[in-house]
Amino acid sequence: MKRVVITGLGAVTPLGNNVEDFWQNSINGVSGAGLIKQFDTEKFKVHFACEVKDFDPKVHLTHNEIKKSDIFSQYAMYSSAEAIKDSGLDLENMDPFDTGVIWGTGQGGMQTFESEVMEFAHSEGVPRFNPFFVPKFIANMASGMISMKYGLRGINYTTVSACATGNTALMDAFNYIRLGKAKVIISGGSEAAITPASVGGFSIMKAMSTRNDDFATASRPYDADRDGFVMGEGAGALVLEDYDHAKARGAKIYAELVGAAMTADAYHMTAPHPEGVGAIKAMQIALKEAGANVDDIDYINPHATSTPLGDLVELTAITSLFKGNKNLDISATKSMTGHLLGAAGAAEAILCIKAIQNGIIPPTINMQKVDEKIPRDINIVFGEAKEKDITFALSNAFGFGGHNATLIFKKFS
Repeated sequence: MKRVVITGLGAVTPLGNNVEDFWQNSINGVSGAGLIKQFDTEKFKVHFACEVKDFDPKVHLTHNEIKKSDIFSQYAMYSSAEAIKDSGLDLENMDPFDTGVIWGTGQGGMQTFESEVMEFAHSEGVPRFNPFFVPKFIANMASGMISMKYGLRGINYTTVSACATGNTALMDAFNYIRLGKAKVIISGGSEAAITPASVGGFSIMKAMSTRNDDFATASRPYDADRDGFVMGEGAGALVLEDYDHAKARGAKIYAELVGAAMTADAYHMTAPHPEGVGAIKAMQIALKEAGANVDDIDYINPHATSTPLGDLVELTAITSLFKGNKNLDISATKSMTGHLLGAAGAAEAILCIKAIQNGIIPPTINMQKVDEKIPRDINIVFGEAKEKDITFALSNAFGFGGHNATLIFKKFS
């Protein structure tokens, strides 16, 4: 099997529209939450979210690319442009069939779908859709547009596994490169789901926080008074590369992806298995693949969305598997970014890699009263970032439908 390294990073997030801003705001404990500006929330129970701010697609996209794409694809192309530039790849002088794109999204072009359907339903005279309606909203178009922008003719498709999507896209890219089916794959996830239907739909399920009067602290994983997740949006892009290829061109290497696994709970449409059996198994498989023991893991970026049930089930799984690892630190960065749904895993992979690179663990913010049900023998980084030498970082992502996906990154040596 070939080794797989990370040579480029790109981000569009509620904490910044490039990797450096995203990272600095993360380690400084900045909340990305604010009142929703994208639509009128007067009739909704939830009035806030973690929106992307000051996004200007023209920085990396042409007029025609913007015109023909939903914003979830714009986030994808924008973050990929940063990642490709960061990697130093000379794509014009590479065999285009050696480079692919495996992208992820949970909902695809939701903004396009909603606006077009509503306009169609309320139109006077002969109703019609925009000619770009279907190409803009279908979920695979982000990967397609990235490949078209750079002439990449290798593996190209999109994964959909709800909120586990970012991790499953990266896992697929990892496996294709390991098997020698590609030398470089641009991978990650993007989501632009802060729309009336998404916010209304998740709200009626009672999955989202309704802390409208204190939205800056609403995303509070592990707090006794947490009442649901805060919707986020954005994208994370990573350049995954065959180590030999990266070495031959003298690329800088951020970290190595050494383990990836996915399981299913086979239990409930939206709730995790109460004993975390699927989560435990995914982490076990990833550890075995990484050639690591439970004592080797220095940092875990958990799924931890700030829901009453999900946070505890995952911590129970982690505690069960990693008991005895006194060196383990956990921090829930969704406390700052909100939940980016299909983009969450990709954004959190970037934070794991930056944590390894810089020896700093971002904090879990908004903790006011620790949930008494949280195991006491587990170290959660609250309030402020923590300096720590990190060799192995593990990232979890779980999704409706019972999807569990785990990635393990290692300091490159």
